[in-house]
Amino acid sequence: MKFSREMLTLYAVTDRSWTGTTTLYKQVEAALQGGVTLVQLREKTLTDEQFISEALQIKELCHRYGVPLIINDRLDVAVKAGADGIHVGIEDTPVQNIRKSMGAEFIIGATAKTLSQARKAQEAGADYLGVGAVFPSPTKKNAIRITPEILREICTSVTIPAVAIGGIDLNNIAELKGCGISGVAAVSAIFGAEDIKSASELMYERARAVISADRTLNK
Repeated sequence: MKFSREMLTLYAVTDRSWTGTTTLYKQVEAALQGGVTLVQLREKTLTDEQFISEALQIKELCHRYGVPLIINDRLDVAVKAGADGIHVGIEDTPVQNIRKSMGAEFIIGATAKTLSQARKAQEAGADYLGVGAVFPSPTKKNAIRITPEILREICTSVTIPAVAIGGIDLNNIAELKGCGISGVAAVSAIFGAEDIKSASELMYERARAVISADRTLNK
């Protein structure tokens, strides 16, 4: 699936902590019905076999909605499941190595917490940046916070798009106006919601409003 910055508008990162009596598959489907534009499958406790099996099922679901599936960290799982791409952290497999082995069409996202990291990721061949945590995150309590000024500096200093991540919800998303982001990534605001479809619809509308406001200011 060819990458475009519009894919970042509402970027859902999975977390099975909130599955309760349902399944992650059903939660992801509800999020897709609500307008999620990209899904990152993040698993830390499954066996390799379970992770690959789940990735294959979620990929088929995402593609039914025309949405790419990105795997968090695990290039081996992404390859075996035929996922559209991968998101890597600063200490994971280097972007340039992934680009060299996977080719131009494979989507690569890279975490950046500083301008230097952002520029290095761009030079190495990343398609987009994940920048954060922009707010206190319930899923990563020890995550380093990124100020709006640093977020804006990163977004305006590179040519690849950036998605903001970390504690973003319906109450604070508007605070990201003026930072130059191409999308917002959410975990608990989507998968922790009682009605995932409705929460995704509202998050998508507000993400679009933030992005549109920035484009209007930059004309």
